[in-house]
Amino acid sequence: MLSISRSLAIPESELTERFLRADGPGGQHVNRTESAVELRFDVVHSASLPEELRARLLSRRDRRLTADGVLVIQGRRFRDQARNRDDVRERLVEIIRAVLVPPKKRVATRPTRASKERRLVGKQQRGKIKQSRSRRPDTE
Repeated sequence: MLSISRSLAIPESELTERFLRADGPGGQHVNRTESAVELRFDVVHSASLPEELRARLLSRRDRRLTADGVLVIQGRRFRDQARNRDDVRERLVEIIRAVLVPPKKRVATRPTRASKERRLVGKQQRGKIKQSRSRRPDTE
């Protein structure tokens, strides 16, 4: 059981782990051991996620989320499998915790008259600076 919060936990049966060989330096050791971990979590078909949490997870623009709604996290940060396994599980917990709190609604506001005037004055000053840079032919 992977605990996310007091009221939310994901059972092990919903997590799929695959172990593969890590790339990068390491000599013969890297060619023999399958220390990298790929964790898959099916967000769409998960029975443990509340509907609104599922919707927020799926609406995230995350490259780790496939078109089928499966969250794929790869861990190859460490040289041993157990640490990589703990790492991908912790990252899954962080992703889900990030969407636990619903985003605040944006309150539409209008700029004040003073802020509009400050913006226009700044634009005029910037224009004068640029205009002074141009070389004008001297009139004789």
